[in-house]
Amino acid sequence: MKAWSRFVLSVVVLALVATGCSFGGDNKDSNKMKQSSLKVMYYDEGMFFQDYGMVFSALYPNVEIEVISNQSMYSEENTDYDTAFNKFIEEKQPDILMLDGERYQKLSQEGKLYDLDAVMEKEKYETEGLIPGMLDYLKEQGGGKVYGLAPSFYSQVIYYNKDLFEKYKIELPRSRMSWNETIQLARRFPTDGDRKERVYGLKMGYREELFDLAIMLAESEKVSYVNAGQKQMTIHTDSWKNVFQQALDAVESNALYFESMSSQEGAMSQSYEDYLLSDPFLSGRLAMTIQDVGYTNQIKQASDYPSLKNKIVKNWDIVTAPIGQQSPDESNLMSFNNLFAIRADSPNKEVAWDFLKYVTSDDYARVKSKSNNYNGLPVRTKYITDVEGHNYAAFYELKPSPFNGYKNFNKLPDNFYEEFTKAVKEEMKKVKEDTQDLNSALSILQVKGQEMLKEDPARADGSAAGESSEASSKTE
Repeated sequence: MKAWSRFVLSVVVLALVATGCSFGGDNKDSNKMKQSSLKVMYYDEGMFFQDYGMVFSALYPNVEIEVISNQSMYSEENTDYDTAFNKFIEEKQPDILMLDGERYQKLSQEGKLYDLDAVMEKEKYETEGLIPGMLDYLKEQGGGKVYGLAPSFYSQVIYYNKDLFEKYKIELPRSRMSWNETIQLARRFPTDGDRKERVYGLKMGYREELFDLAIMLAESEKVSYVNAGQKQMTIHTDSWKNVFQQALDAVESNALYFESMSSQEGAMSQSYEDYLLSDPFLSGRLAMTIQDVGYTNQIKQASDYPSLKNKIVKNWDIVTAPIGQQSPDESNLMSFNNLFAIRADSPNKEVAWDFLKYVTSDDYARVKSKSNNYNGLPVRTKYITDVEGHNYAAFYELKPSPFNGYKNFNKLPDNFYEEFTKAVKEEMKKVKEDTQDLNSALSILQVKGQEMLKEDPARADGSAAGESSEASSKTE
């Protein structure tokens, strides 16, 4: 670990100077010169120093960082991740915890995280430049208080081809369209012509799977087809009937494009130009596609390719991803990467806060925005810009949806998802062939799904045997 610090300090300081990072105020901050230690929960040591540790160690050379890998929690033996997580924290005692939104909410409610509100106010932590929904989301999930911060976030948006909309005299997309509005807009484009040359309205995923499309629409409305905690099917409802009807109409409209439509024949012998042109948005045949910020680089790289300059989409922009009608300020296609929190009983809260404060600071965002290994987008809006003037605010206009349609799925029978997905395909095929109405299909799926949720006898016997063994060992 000390070798890491020495290497980091000798190399990274030069990198910071090269990128214009300010070291101003170091002498005023005694914490930077104080000898201390910090245990950080992360994927592994190498990734941590690449993502955060190099820069932080250069500014805080006297902080001894120990990275605690969380990979031991994820194994075939650990099927109960809540128990595995709690055991990991109890044994390793990290000062900094890396959490997802669901676990952040749970630990906040249990009082296991350090309340950041007081220290943020005391040190006048700069909140003005943060993406608008970040603190709102963290407070909502934390029961009214902030218990963690994230250096970056992930977000998908709608990319659209302005020229196609103008050619067919269709109004341009706007931010905060519902899924229904987005699909209806896509359906206004022509659907005739050869598959490899025709125009498509909207790209949706890899395969034309009705259930996948329905789940995406349902998640935006915070609708789940099963209550995994109670092992109760919830698919025979008006909400799911509306969702499946919308998905059926969308697929049957022939306006949607799926990645699998690209022929795989001869893919290995394709030239790079052919590969780029096989993307219908890049080649100007797709009106809208839902992608993350990395797609902008693909567009720019394709545009810079000499032989493709006149074949790649030029006039494009972005708006927010489609929203649910009940939650117009939220997106289920947005999340915070590496949400960091301080363990409530950490003995190193002061230096742990220094870490959180720095990796969410303007200085850190500026340094990392000049590198190619940023995890998503920075939470500082000043560095979410585009020199060509595209609407990058669309990436952070919404806030993440707290809804998780797969919550407690680890408590369901092992083959439930696979078996139920197969059942959905069978019943929806009958609906598409007009041999069964949608309401009947959902009624059948409700019954079939409930039957699948019954405890597997072998699994139940194993669980009972485990409990019996545990009980007997306690009495001995």
